[in-house]
Amino acid sequence: MNRLSVPEAIIQPHYAEHGTSSLWKPDIPINTPEDIVGLRKACRLANAILYLSQEMCMPGTTTKSIDRALHDAIIAQGAYPSPLNYSGFPKSICTSVNNVIAHGIPDDRPLQEGDIINVDVTVYLNGYHGDTSATFLVGQVDDNGRSLVECTRESLEKAIQICKPGVPFKEIGKAICEHAHGQGYSVSNELSGHGIGKEFHCYPLILHHINEEEGVMLPGMAFTIEPVLCQGSPMGVMWPDNWTISTVDGGRSAQFEHTVFITENGVEVLT
Repeated sequence: MNRLSVPEAIIQPHYAEHGTSSLWKPDIPINTPEDIVGLRKACRLANAILYLSQEMCMPGTTTKSIDRALHDAIIAQGAYPSPLNYSGFPKSICTSVNNVIAHGIPDDRPLQEGDIINVDVTVYLNGYHGDTSATFLVGQVDDNGRSLVECTRESLEKAIQICKPGVPFKEIGKAICEHAHGQGYSVSNELSGHGIGKEFHCYPLILHHINEEEGVMLPGMAFTIEPVLCQGSPMGVMWPDNWTISTVDGGRSAQFEHTVFITENGVEVLT
């Protein structure tokens, strides 16, 4: 599968050439004021690119064409599409349709009336990554699908609301599950949120299900919160491409994601 090209003049992450992954260090990074300036710029660009895709999520559009358009928009801003060749990932964004939990690879399948699609965008701008995603409705979606998407968005918002210095990371999963389970949805534990900054992925790991993860939020930390809610079983199945994860029972899933920064007395949503 051929990768789209990136101009040599654009600053690229260390894995871009050889298809490696993040350099995991044991500690959670505490970002400096300079780091936060860089993170804000990357996150604002990621958010702008994400919502370029919303108007493209129409019946008949292929996810491959969305990938191409967003790739071009990212490099036009002097940034690198972070997923491209990360551990060998072949595309510049992830597109997860209907029962795909995460990491769907853009392809030639046209979107159909009634689909729901998560578009996951990460950009690397001047040495910093910004990561965000949203689930969009394709044409007229049935009430059950719309409710799933709305509850997922609300679950992310409720998780962000509890973030501030001193709060245990495990409270994020509690806030998400209380809202999701209350409306009859399960929460996937296949993937987690993660620290972000100069590396695409770093500590802390942010678990969205009920958990006993150690650690508390401190000023200067930046991480993603990205819950996936499912209509049926939260269990996932890995496809032969070794990237795409779909629900085991074919139930639909939805995901929303923001990058957040812990301030001295609260939280700032960067994307």
